[in-house]
Amino acid sequence: MSAPPLAARLAAFVCAAFRYATAPSDANARRLIAKPYSGVSRASARAAIATAAERGDLRSAISGERIPLDRDAVSALRRFAAALNDVDAAYRAQGSTAHELLTAVRLAFTLDAGANQSEAATLAGLERIAAEFDAARGNGDWDASDAADAFRRIATDIPPDRQRPQAQPRPLGPHRAEPAATVARPRTHFSASSLGAYAECERKWYYRYVCAAVEDKGSSASFYGSAFHWALEQFHREFPRADAAPRDVLQNKLDGWIQTAFERFRARFETNVEYDLQTRRARRTARRYLDWFIERSRAHPFTVIDAEAKIELEMGGQRFKGYIDRLDRDDATGAVTVVDYKTGWIAESAEQYRERIAEFSDFQLPFYYWARTMQGDRVARLALVPLKDASRDVAPIELEVVPVAAPAARWSNATTGTIGIDELERAKVKMIELARRLADEPLDRFPATDDPDACTFCAYRNACRNRPLRREERFSA
Repeated sequence: MSAPPLAARLAAFVCAAFRYATAPSDANARRLIAKPYSGVSRASARAAIATAAERGDLRSAISGERIPLDRDAVSALRRFAAALNDVDAAYRAQGSTAHELLTAVRLAFTLDAGANQSEAATLAGLERIAAEFDAARGNGDWDASDAADAFRRIATDIPPDRQRPQAQPRPLGPHRAEPAATVARPRTHFSASSLGAYAECERKWYYRYVCAAVEDKGSSASFYGSAFHWALEQFHREFPRADAAPRDVLQNKLDGWIQTAFERFRARFETNVEYDLQTRRARRTARRYLDWFIERSRAHPFTVIDAEAKIELEMGGQRFKGYIDRLDRDDATGAVTVVDYKTGWIAESAEQYRERIAEFSDFQLPFYYWARTMQGDRVARLALVPLKDASRDVAPIELEVVPVAAPAARWSNATTGTIGIDELERAKVKMIELARRLADEPLDRFPATDDPDACTFCAYRNACRNRPLRREERFSA
């Protein structure tokens, strides 16, 4: 009799982890990262495996930060690599046991976190088998692959890796349409970007998060953003205040972090010309950023209290995660400003960004607001800091949080404005609604957006037969 699907998948993952411990080869690492419970999404796992195939083994590709993915995905890959090290060390430790290795696997991959009843029962069953295995072998040497074979009794529908039956060819029969079925989705955290993608276009979300379609290998613009973010994180951890050192010292330090950051990301740029141009652009932009940082601090003294702050919280029974680029605390009032760096497109005015929040096109800053508010901070301001144009002074888009904001001025070009807590509350409710829909409701249709503008920079536009056409495309010859 076969085990329930969850038990089978979880037992298969633990078996794969034990086989990796026995032989920590690149092939076993690739098998492990592609399985559920690895902590890495299917899309990220495929991108990592593809990059490793081009540039070396999987662990080297992760440690060298050569995989062109967003920060959340890169962080998941780092955690996976750290888990591999923990599992390997636990197995190699003197006097190790199967029970100790199982515990290391559970801790390294956080298998107990959020485990449901079926998963908890599976883990308990694996623990019993590990104890029986240890008792049977006594104090002699042991092989983790033998323990993995013992674990298969929990999931009898998992054949041994070394004895997989060969598929027998079958003659083709008459064509029958595939029956409609709902999409199976793994339980996971939700990010503001994934919910924004679903709100913007359900078909785009389907391609990216269900089909795990690889968008592209990245561009010099995306690598510019990753390097710049990393440099500012290091700089503000060293200098949380603008008055922490003379200006020339701050300038030299920031310039040094920019150089270091782009050197770390050098392998991602296709040519030396691209690397040089983007580095020079970043250095010029960083000087303007420092001018703004110092000027802002003189007008309203503040301290950077965190950079790349990780968020994991629960709202409405759903789990969310993300990273805040920077958090400032005002010296006089203690109020917090949430800062998000933008190295790409940015709203042209405060009212335009407020309108995007109202239309549920952007959940990022509302999500950060509620994350910090739920941790006890009084968040008074939300800011988008443009770092794209080296020829212009840094002029952030800022929204002051007020109980109820005045109606938006449609044609205002001001970079500062207000946003009501009621508007942020509506964004939170919408986030929870979308997360519940994606987590619990049956999904069998993913209609394309009816807004042609949403297709302009979509990586899947050529694969989407139902995308809306612009007026000139509809009536062109």
